[in-house]
Amino acid sequence: QVQLVESGGGLVQTGGSLRLSCAASGGSFSTYAMAWFRQAPEKERLFVASISRIGSTYYADSVRGRFTISRDNANNTLYLQMHGLKPEDTAAYYCASGPGTRPRPINTASRYDDWGQGTQVTISS
Repeated sequence: QVQLVESGGGLVQTGGSLRLSCAASGGSFSTYAMAWFRQAPEKERLFVASISRIGSTYYADSVRGRFTISRDNANNTLYLQMHGLKPEDTAAYYCASGPGTRPRPINTASRYDDWGQGTQVTISS
């Protein structure tokens, strides 16, 4: 089992930037597929971005061009750089890890086994 701890959330104005981090421990980070999801109050958890064990990335349409997912395998850390933030980006952001290969779509929660506790991102208008 992998332990995941997110950090970097906060309150920023519309158009601002944030970088989220997710520190992983307890597993072989470099072999995992990793992803970010987000959940607004009373809404379902939604896919944001993913990165494969070989560095291939995939983004939700709503964040493509504004967000960048990356990973540092030497330091077991996942990142989400966010620019051009909008009020609709307000949510709790969760990182997730799963096996490097699994026959499930990479943008679905069932693709991943372990989740962090979340970090809150709030965008003021």
